[in-house]
Amino acid sequence: MSSNELAQKRRIGLRQRVMRAVGPAGVFFKGFLREPRMVGSVIPSSRSTIDAMLEPVDWANCKLFVEYGPGVGTFCQSVLDRLPRDGELLVIDTNPLFIDYLKRAFTDSRFHAVLGSAADVEEIVRMIGHEKADYVLSGLPFSTLPEGVGQSIVEATSRVVREGGAFMTYQFKGVARDLTARYFPRVTTDMAWFNIPPCILAWGWQTSGKSDAA
Repeated sequence: MSSNELAQKRRIGLRQRVMRAVGPAGVFFKGFLREPRMVGSVIPSSRSTIDAMLEPVDWANCKLFVEYGPGVGTFCQSVLDRLPRDGELLVIDTNPLFIDYLKRAFTDSRFHAVLGSAADVEEIVRMIGHEKADYVLSGLPFSTLPEGVGQSIVEATSRVVREGGAFMTYQFKGVARDLTARYFPRVTTDMAWFNIPPCILAWGWQTSGKSDAA
């Protein structure tokens, strides 16, 4: 092995040791610095927020759960733990750093990590063999997305969520909740007071009837 090859191998080994040392929090922070407008917070969501967000899901009848902007997988293991054996989890992110990390971190055969835009969710869902999603979860920061992108995402989501399913968002501002109310007939809300900072939880239900967004 030449001195250049040895030096390169040592640099790669050092990067790997650093990544192991900083763990998912370090990857999350690095991803935030790379694409701050596409990451909702520099701090991952709290356990109480995760539990509250997932509580309304009918897990026994969930075949496909989709997440936009999974980051380093703060919700992923909780979703996988609740999914039935024949259920699948699809996560979509525009940040290759997060997708690469998730593919290495989650080896469950039910898990799919795709580099792409949430606006293309219908095509991506079909790509993995489904026509509809049961639930779609989003932590994307709708208040900082480029103009028109948030609307395109929610509109596409309203088409891909099955009857009886829901579009689920957790945000520090009410933008996602208000957009959801434009495309889903019924919206329920709550607050996660113990999150840092506190955030608005919203579920847009794909059912007939008038919206009751708060």
